[in-house]
Parts: sequence; C-alpha cells; structure tokens
Amino acid sequence: MHNIQASLTQEQKAALHEGLVIPAHPLALNERRELDEVYQRLLTKYYIASGAGGIAVGVHSTQFEIRDPNINLFERVLRLAAEETERANLNRPFIKVAGICGDSEQAAEEALISKTLGYDAALLSMGSLEGWSEQELLRRTERIAEIMPVIGFYLQPSVGGRIFSFGFWQAFAEIDNVVAIKMAPFNRYQTLDVVRAVCCSSRRDEIALYTGNDDNILIDLLTTYRFETEDGTIEKQIVGGLLGHFAVWTQKAVQLLEEVKRIRKQEGSSLSPEWLTRNVEITDANAAIFDPAHQFAGCIPGIHEVLRRQGLMRGIWCLNPEEKLSEGQKGEIDRVYRQYPHLQDDDFVKRHLDEWLAPQS
Repeated sequence: MHNIQASLTQEQKAALHEGLVIPAHPLALNERRELDEVYQRLLTKYYIASGAGGIAVGVHSTQFEIRDPNINLFERVLRLAAEETERANLNRPFIKVAGICGDSEQAAEEALISKTLGYDAALLSMGSLEGWSEQELLRRTERIAEIMPVIGFYLQPSVGGRIFSFGFWQAFAEIDNVVAIKMAPFNRYQTLDVVRAVCCSSRRDEIALYTGNDDNILIDLLTTYRFETEDGTIEKQIVGGLLGHFAVWTQKAVQLLEEVKRIRKQEGSSLSPEWLTRNVEITDANAAIFDPAHQFAGCIPGIHEVLRRQGLMRGIWCLNPEEKLSEGQKGEIDRVYRQYPHLQDDDFVKRHLDEWLAPQS
C-alpha cells in the first residue's frame, strides 16, 4: 500500500502552514430531504469565491447519515465539490479535505474513494470507536496515512469525542504523512496537550495546527504557544481554522484571518484589547448558531438557517427529520444578526448570488 501514498504539493503545504480558512461543507437538501444538487454546488462556489483556502466535505456539517446505505450520498457529495473546485480553475493553492470515519476498513475505503476523487487530505474522525485503545487508533491512523495525508481531529466529548493522553498526541505527531491536527475539544487544557505534544515531536515543523474550537476561534489564532522541550524553547501557532462556524459568513472569516496574519508579522507590537472583545462577539454569534444551550442539538440546522437567510440554501432540512432548530434558537440567531452586522457577509452574497446560480455553459 505504501506505493499509492499521496502527498500535498509544496504550494499546498506552504499554504496550509501559513494558515487557511477551511469551511466544513454543509449538505443542501430539498423539502423531500433529497440532495439539492444546484444548491450543493452553489455552496462550494460561495466558499471558493469567499477566498477560503479549502473545503472539508463528508464531515459532521455534511451529516454523517450520508454514509447510510439507504441514503448513499458520500461519494456523490464529495464528487460535486471536487467538480466545482476543478471548474473554478483556481490559480492559488486549495485543499480539498475529506471527512473519514469508521473502523479501519471503513476508513480505508472512504480514504481510497476520496483519493480517487482528487481529495488532498483526510480529516480522520476518532468518534464512535469507544472500545478502541490509543494504540489501536494510532495503527488505524498509520493505515490511512499510507493512502493520503492525514489531518488529526481532537473532538469534544459532548458530541461523540473522547479524551486522549499527551503521549497519544506525541505518538500521533510522529506518524509520517500526518500534515495537520484540528483541535476541537472546546477545552483549554486539552488544546494545550496537542500543541505541546506537537512541539515535543520530531515532526513539529511538518504539522500545521488548526482550530476547531468554535468557542475560542480568535484567541486560538492570535496566541503564540511556547514550550521548553528537549530541543530547547519551541514556539508554535495555531495558523488557521477548519470549522463549522466558517461555513457561514465565510468571506468575513477570510478577512479576519488575513488581519490576524498581519498582526503575527508585526514583531513587538502590542495587541489591542479590541481583539478580546471581537473574540467574544464571534463566540456569542457561534452560540446562537451552534446551540450549546441544548448540547449542540440545533448545530447543523443553525448553520442552515443562516445560509437560508442569505439565499444560499432553500431550507434548513436535514436527513434526520428530528434534527431541527431548538426552542428559542431562531430568536437567538435574530439577536446576533442584529447585534453583529460586521461579522456578516450578506452584502457580498447578495452581489454574487445570481451569478453563482446561473447555469454553467
């Protein structure tokens, strides 16, 4: 299997390490809860036009039910996003990330499908494998890394993740072809574990760190982490985000990351307290959309509701009919819409929507 291992291009590696906005791609359905291909393609066009540096498809926001044999949308949804990316004919690096989950056999099969469709990296979920030891999960990671570049994924326990040891992440970072780690434990201690483990790894310079902490996006991106290791003092930054939150108001997220990059380059400059306030604004907006008040039950419909208001989705339907906005969530989205107009890219969408919806010649 080693001879079929894929890797990122030098341009993609450089872009990944400089920092990218990578939205977690939603699933557009019609009122019969069937794939709405026009709007599925529209979303990909929107992310590309917004300046995103990649997309993650087949992840939580794309709904895990796409893998259900009766629904069977995994390959089709990945293919649509790949086709739109190719059609865009971009003259900049763009990274197509495939969400990969399941036991070793399922994960390997999904990775091979994704690689065949032209995906560049696998975001490897470690959810729903509760009985597996850390060693077994490391072996599974090695197997997928033999097929294509791997982005590790630390997911919060409240939505199906689990806690891993510092040693696990140190061993994970040593796996050849692991190119990044997305940290989404929604927990400062566990985020620190990953950053320190990577800093202590011999592959520290080959692994880009990405935030998935929707509750702390901006502070993650603005912080320089510094640790004493056997090789001396090592500094590392969380350079970008692979987030469900970046699936909405994406153009503004891209502008935000560019501002952060400018600040990173200004040596010795002090950070304005205004950034701390902006972090709280983003977290407040995220709370309305992601619904932590109800253990994230309305998270996917919340993303859909924002996209629906912008005209980027026809409705907020999910494959699971039980998945809908929680009580009071719509009112909360109304509130953050009123309160934070500067976080929204509605004007940008309005200017381009007809063009994105126009039939391809």
